[in-house]
Amino acid sequence: MSSSAKSMEGKVCLVTGATSGLGKATATALAGLGATVILGCRDRAKGEAVKSEISAKTGNASLDLFQADLSSQKSIRQGAEDVLSRHARLHVLVNQAGLYVSQRQVTVDGLEMMFAVNHLAYFSLTHHLLPALKAAGSARVVNGSGGAEAAGNIHFDDLQGEKKWSAFRALAQSKLGNFLFTYELARRLEGTGVTTNVMHPGGVKTELGKGAGGPFGLALRLMRPFMDTPEKGAETLVYLASAPELAGVNGGYYVKNKPAKSSARSRDKELAARLWKVSAELAGLPA
Repeated sequence: MSSSAKSMEGKVCLVTGATSGLGKATATALAGLGATVILGCRDRAKGEAVKSEISAKTGNASLDLFQADLSSQKSIRQGAEDVLSRHARLHVLVNQAGLYVSQRQVTVDGLEMMFAVNHLAYFSLTHHLLPALKAAGSARVVNGSGGAEAAGNIHFDDLQGEKKWSAFRALAQSKLGNFLFTYELARRLEGTGVTTNVMHPGGVKTELGKGAGGPFGLALRLMRPFMDTPEKGAETLVYLASAPELAGVNGGYYVKNKPAKSSARSRDKELAARLWKVSAELAGLPA
């Protein structure tokens, strides 16, 4: 889609993880299409620098910041409230921020880091921004994920990896969580005018997984020369956020702009409902 088309003029989009990688590429592309883009950042100085960079590159000055530490439920809530004070309507929410850590880390809320940032932040931020999404009349939630979901399981008896932890096990659990959340959210949003879809960008050269060890790290290093650029990888995120033909499409999974089928486990409705309930409890939100 040509950036000169300005097909997203009048639309307000929030992109998490917008200061690097896929998030930054997505935010830049949406700004190029004329949208007002709210850049999700943890560090305000870095956010302001990227804001200036994207504005200069696209000629779009309609940029704002959403500052939050996505590992903290309090920070997510405060950041969302700040955004809602300035934007009554939100047409697109792109949940893309994610991380990979090689050693188990615990958040300020006592949660395993990858579960908290890669899954629970999606759940919590979407919940807090739903009033603005519904107020837009027609809105989209786009969840970035990855192929690790196929190897994932939700370890309800050890959700935070206190008994057993490996980096890939935790990553795969969090990515499966993205799919279960998307499909359950789609069911709950039916008839509201808000849709949600999940995507896998394919292999992309980002900082995620850099320094990873074991078989997963080796696979990443071997594949890196053949991986796409963040700009190429972001095409599916931008497609799901902006394509007119996807208006009303809800609960789908896309890989490189094409519908795909995720694992059987990711489509388990009982598993999704159980994870939703647990996630709501952990985030201090109504189920």
